[in-house]
Amino acid sequence: MVNSTMNNIEFVSRQLMIILGITMFIFGFIGNILNIRVFTLWSRSRRTTNNANVNNRTNNASLYLLTSSISNLIIIGYLLPTRILSDGYQYRVTQNTVLVLCKLRYYSLHTFNMISLTCVCIATLDRYLISSRDVRLRNLSTTRKGTKFIICMILLTFGLHNIPIGLYFDVSHDGKCVIYSDVYLCYYRYTVQIILHGILPIIFFSFFAFLIYRQLKSMKSRDNEQRFVIVDKQLSQMLLLVSITMIVSSISYSIESIYDLMIGIHREEESNYVFLYHIVSSLLFYGNSTCSFYIYYISTPNFRHQVRKIICYKRNSAQHRKNQVNTITM
Repeated sequence: MVNSTMNNIEFVSRQLMIILGITMFIFGFIGNILNIRVFTLWSRSRRTTNNANVNNRTNNASLYLLTSSISNLIIIGYLLPTRILSDGYQYRVTQNTVLVLCKLRYYSLHTFNMISLTCVCIATLDRYLISSRDVRLRNLSTTRKGTKFIICMILLTFGLHNIPIGLYFDVSHDGKCVIYSDVYLCYYRYTVQIILHGILPIIFFSFFAFLIYRQLKSMKSRDNEQRFVIVDKQLSQMLLLVSITMIVSSISYSIESIYDLMIGIHREEESNYVFLYHIVSSLLFYGNSTCSFYIYYISTPNFRHQVRKIICYKRNSAQHRKNQVNTITM
């Protein structure tokens, strides 16, 4: 009876990963492509407006979120399918696939996830600064050139920092990805998993989510609802909701990492429940990359309007090409 229950829990866990994972892949892939299109248009269009100084600064969030969306697309397109293969279909890594499924996978996972997290962090900070009533805080927001430099430094920093991850990860005798070096394993668990992916994002997003919430309340009390104030409110609301989803996923990821570090080996009865939590934690982790588009779409009228323009433009272009073909063939 106990064995049957344990087997059912494992079966349900794997089916959850397969069904929800594939669903997240489809919606996440489409969503991030639309994110990239929208933020590309926003980052280009606003620099030709009249007030160059103001628009260069308000444009920063679009550049950061564009970089985050590209990273999320790689996470959804490459890393999520390999997680579905591993946890859903029980695919075992071999020496022939260790480069793609262990070394390159974990390097890409931590590099692009940290790039995405950091860009959203800085976009949140920048949005708080530029929406502040304090002139000194507003002046701390960087220009367009400064934003590009920061993004390049983020890419370079995490690209170089995570090289040892690709070098030290290897395949075990039972087909799992492991780190054999005790020294680097200690650094990986405490620094990479718990601090960089857990504690720091939770502290940062919690703090600035609170500040942005207070800022939104002050914006509501203003009598003069000018256009730029409305845009600031929409972007702030969008980043507030994204911050909340980041906090939730970081907490679940941190709990799993700390539990594995403290407990390590568990009994067979416990392992199935631990595996179920691992599946839930993994889905929440990839949920950040999947849900961003839908959070932007729900919370930001300007974003919805831009998405509709893109879709309508593609429909009109397709109809125009069809009409041209019909005219020629007739």
